[in-house]
Amino acid sequence: MLAEDVLSPLALPPWNNASMDGYAVRATDVRGASTSAPRVLRVAGTIPAGGTSEHSLAPGEALRIMTGAPVPKDADSVIRVEDTDAGETSVRVFNDRDVLRNVRPRGEDMGKNELAVARATELHPAHLGLLASIGCASVRVFRRPRVAVLASGDELVDVDRFDEVLAGARIISSNSYTLEAASRQAGAEPLSLGTVGDDPVALRKCLEDCDCDLLVTTGGVSVGAYDFTRSVLAELGVALRFWRVRIRPGGPVGFGMLRGVPWLGLPGNPVSSLVTFELFARPAIRKMMGHTRPFRRPVSVRLQESVTIAAPLVHFLRADVSQSPDGGALLARLTGPQGSGLLSSMARANALLLIPADRARVEAGELVDALLLRDDVQHVATPPAW
Repeated sequence: MLAEDVLSPLALPPWNNASMDGYAVRATDVRGASTSAPRVLRVAGTIPAGGTSEHSLAPGEALRIMTGAPVPKDADSVIRVEDTDAGETSVRVFNDRDVLRNVRPRGEDMGKNELAVARATELHPAHLGLLASIGCASVRVFRRPRVAVLASGDELVDVDRFDEVLAGARIISSNSYTLEAASRQAGAEPLSLGTVGDDPVALRKCLEDCDCDLLVTTGGVSVGAYDFTRSVLAELGVALRFWRVRIRPGGPVGFGMLRGVPWLGLPGNPVSSLVTFELFARPAIRKMMGHTRPFRRPVSVRLQESVTIAAPLVHFLRADVSQSPDGGALLARLTGPQGSGLLSSMARANALLLIPADRARVEAGELVDALLLRDDVQHVATPPAW
């Protein structure tokens, strides 16, 4: 994300140049040319790409010219080779369709001191090419925010201790992997703080030593006897801005500031953790990176099955969204049971359906809003018709 406006120090292109291989000519010398009545011109020289010429065309003259080469003085047209006999000392022109054409004028793309790329632009390949074209070898950009991820819970282990999972003693800390990946996908630099048990002293040590731009914790923010995250953060001086949101999954979400660094406390259930990251952490990361549009744009999708919600909360349901066979409306179907611990249904989802709190039931065929999580929804297996 560009952190400054970039102005062009020169006109682009810096000179009139040929847009194809051919002959630079004066329009008055070739107008009316045809196969039966060709115009014959003397070839006064050749201008290769990267070459220059101080020659001013006299009446009845032409210069061979290559794509990108500067167009000589008094030339206002470039006749393509295909409409000539490709002569080297004299040339016969058989068609006048290129009269006053195939000359790219100086400054056609950009004028001197014109804004080339604006601040808060996400740089794509075309931007890099444009910046290089105006001699801009380096630019100031927003730094990728460092997002620290800490999972808490006595039951959690990393995947290298999977034997303990097979023995029925522990579970994998999947949130550590999903949240780090989600941070990276959002554009951040993830910083793994690993996992910590339900130990307030160990938890405090992790949080005291953390150096990051956004602190994300998962687990320990609910009301269980061993949920220590909020109390430890309070001891460290965190002013809790909010705790709990009226959504499902992911109600127990906390937010505050720790020594000037935003802290976001996500639930421990795997799906709740990913959904709340999508709703709260991802926009925050994009805002830190300079994005002026940090939120996903909802799209309208048509349900292919009826949906019932059990509580008056805003629901974010995992769904698979696809294009209808006729290329019309986007169609949505749930990816399976919606329990907050069922990570497989999240893995199959490419969207979250937004069901308002006052809609206890939405019938098949109705339109609802959806947040598309992956761009594969807009891709197809066959190329478009050209």
